[in-house]
Amino acid sequence: MLTIKQKAEQGLITAEMEAVADYEGVTAEQVRQGVRDGSIVIPGSRIRSKTLTKTRAVGKGMRTKVNANIGASPYHSLVDEERDKLVAAVHHGADAVMDLSLGPDQVRTREVILAESPVMVGTVPIYQTAFEMSAQGRDVSEMTISDFLKTIEDQGRQGVDFMTIHSGVIRAAMESMERQGRVLDVVSRGGSFILSWLRKNSGEAPLYEYFDEILDVLAKYDITISLGDGMRPGATEDASDRAQITELLVLGELTERAWAKGVQVIVEGPGHVPLNKVAENMTIQKSLCSGAPFYILGPLVTDIACGYDHIAGAIGGAVAAMNGADFLCFVTPAEHLRLPTVEDVAEGVIASRIAAQAADLAMGMDYARAKEQAMAKARKDLDWEAQIALSVNPEKARRYRMNSEIGDDDACTMCGEFCAIKRLQDSGDR
Repeated sequence: MLTIKQKAEQGLITAEMEAVADYEGVTAEQVRQGVRDGSIVIPGSRIRSKTLTKTRAVGKGMRTKVNANIGASPYHSLVDEERDKLVAAVHHGADAVMDLSLGPDQVRTREVILAESPVMVGTVPIYQTAFEMSAQGRDVSEMTISDFLKTIEDQGRQGVDFMTIHSGVIRAAMESMERQGRVLDVVSRGGSFILSWLRKNSGEAPLYEYFDEILDVLAKYDITISLGDGMRPGATEDASDRAQITELLVLGELTERAWAKGVQVIVEGPGHVPLNKVAENMTIQKSLCSGAPFYILGPLVTDIACGYDHIAGAIGGAVAAMNGADFLCFVTPAEHLRLPTVEDVAEGVIASRIAAQAADLAMGMDYARAKEQAMAKARKDLDWEAQIALSVNPEKARRYRMNSEIGDDDACTMCGEFCAIKRLQDSGDR
């Protein structure tokens, strides 16, 4: 059975491509060409592609998309709470969610999320592999490729749409990091699992050595691969170092190998990058990975924003997206501090959506400009209902407006009778 990429290569326009074209305001043929050449992906596995109610594309010429990470931890695992996070993420405009659950309820949590999510769902399968091995008294450094292939097969049958797989963490990248030195070594959980394997075993990392076998499973279920950045910098001091670039070179090679198997590809990017290096990181990735869609965490442009990392991530995300990033993984206020709550998830999605809108506006996308024009008109007309409806978070906008103590419905408590817009309206100078 053909994958969606193979169908695009044969000139076929699918229902998914038509749905994307309708949402994006482009032609289905434009979408097909992007899927064919790998610059656009439409994550949606064979299991869920017909039931997704919000089919979305990521890539060149598409709106900047936002992902929300949810999922339980071994210390706090409540399926209903993760369901509530899903609802909050979708309500506030997330285009995708990733279930990053670890712990005894991870399979059940994923079942619920897949059954109830109207948007694409991603996972990091090595998390499940590591947890199940631990439950058997084995360390992840003892992992065999059979352990991992079983996990992705299981998750494929469940209907996962895209998977982060750290096949770019190879021995050369580890040795490059060790020779150069880093302030913060590795912060990727999946990357640390592979590095622990490399330090205990001889030979090459199994997710690289058996990459073709992994692709065969993904193609079977038409799952998009998100090539994980296990060597990403976890501190701005380490941005753009040799370990990061060594892995990125490998990801470029793996991108082309996946395309050859008919598997759609997203490439993941750095999480901590100072503002002056954000644009160059986008350019390097697009060049080395043949224009494949770029999926980035943030990036965080400062390391000192604990409690406000969603703001640091939105700043980096806006600059990244206007320079080529296609998919923003949100950062919540809880980053580096705790498992996010439902409220943290909402704040993270909203911050990343602001970044996406700012970037799409800067790139001249019609939909983004139309939103800005509508808000400008609503403000000129002092149309408070329209302003609230157009806001990135209408509930908060309405709450702030209703808490105003001013009696004049035409103004707000900031300026009152001295409102510039109202004054010009009252004087007839419109």
